[in-house]
Amino acid sequence: MALFSRRPKDTPAETPAESDAVVEPQPDIVVPDIRDVTAQASVGISVSSYQGLGSQAPVTLARAEASRREVSGDSETIPGLRDNVPLRETLARLGDSPTSQELMDAARQVMQGHLFLRVKGDARALLAAGEGLPLAHVGVGDKKFAVAYSSGAAMAASIRADGDADTSAFGQPSLVILRNVLAGSADGLAIDPASSPARIILSRALIEQMLATFDEELTIKTLLAGDRTPETATAIAEALTRVPFWVAVNKSEDGKVIGVAEGRSGDGSRFLEVYTHPLEVVAMGRNDQPAPMTGDRLAKALAKDEGITGVLVDPRGPWIKLSREDLAPLLALVEEA
Repeated sequence: MALFSRRPKDTPAETPAESDAVVEPQPDIVVPDIRDVTAQASVGISVSSYQGLGSQAPVTLARAEASRREVSGDSETIPGLRDNVPLRETLARLGDSPTSQELMDAARQVMQGHLFLRVKGDARALLAAGEGLPLAHVGVGDKKFAVAYSSGAAMAASIRADGDADTSAFGQPSLVILRNVLAGSADGLAIDPASSPARIILSRALIEQMLATFDEELTIKTLLAGDRTPETATAIAEALTRVPFWVAVNKSEDGKVIGVAEGRSGDGSRFLEVYTHPLEVVAMGRNDQPAPMTGDRLAKALAKDEGITGVLVDPRGPWIKLSREDLAPLLALVEEA
């Protein structure tokens, strides 16, 4: 898997070179089909939890703090256009030869918030007339990719590259754009194509995988990516009582017991890792597998093992650490049972 390669000087800035590859699903990662989350949430987490199974070193909260990646306060690179900051910042960290994990890290951030389209005319009028999203396309060999942008700055880079200033920015939820890509004939989605090396192409196969199983409202992701308030922790805890989420599972070193990854702070406090989407587990790069979990099962596990201090949501960030006090809405499920 690779990003766009550096283009020759005579290649248009907006057009990827034919040698460019796309971000594909990892064949060794099995993302479960979660049509019935309750029926499949069968991983017992009260008896065996491990520190970052499959990793070379334990996942500690100190490491998580070092890579917290909270949303930047600079949310607009062009006044009036609120960027998809998690995606923008993840792309900005990519080099010319990113690893597979870095690419998957960028792919998961596409799920955060929104993307921009660059359109001619009145995009809202087109939608009102039932014309669908006006997706622009770029070609790579015999393949065609729809185009979207993570930020105002990335769109400005494309305008500078092709000189066509007679366009406007039109923001849409990422999910809407991804679904429109699948509804059409495009082979995938190119994001920030004129912003080398901070640009990626998502293959159609990966987009299908991204949309296979998740919370349709992106409830927790939206809260994590937004401005943090005193109510954020409680809102996320309440969301865990009703929306799909996942844990990272793997076998113990002796191969006999399946356990769930957890993080530990310097004082030994234990936090179970929970994830808002299977790709969040994949992006950790530990060869763990995502397993569906439900709020009532998580609540029972916390009630049974008082040594668990709380949960750590989406450790690669944006993330949040929830204490037992924060998790009161979740723990209340045990009292109601």
